[in-house]
Amino acid sequence: MEGVKYIISVKGGEKAMKLLQTENKISFIVRPDSNKTVVAKEVERLFSVKVEKVNVLNDPHGNKIAIVKLSKGYNSMDIATKLGML
Repeated sequence: MEGVKYIISVKGGEKAMKLLQTENKISFIVRPDSNKTVVAKEVERLFSVKVEKVNVLNDPHGNKIAIVKLSKGYNSMDIATKLGML
């Protein structure tokens, strides 16, 4: 992912896959200094999609996680396929 400033990697795991398949959400591990706005802009720029909402949380391992919900008309499965998750 060239030109990426805030996204470190895509988050895998059972919960992330369930969100991907059922709620059109994709999870990313992001830099600690990121916020919802910059993550939304970066996802929109990188993947040519529109973001509806971003939730940010810290996991028990000290990582900052951004859960990005895509707007209707965009499919999180397409992004996951591009990133090699599926």
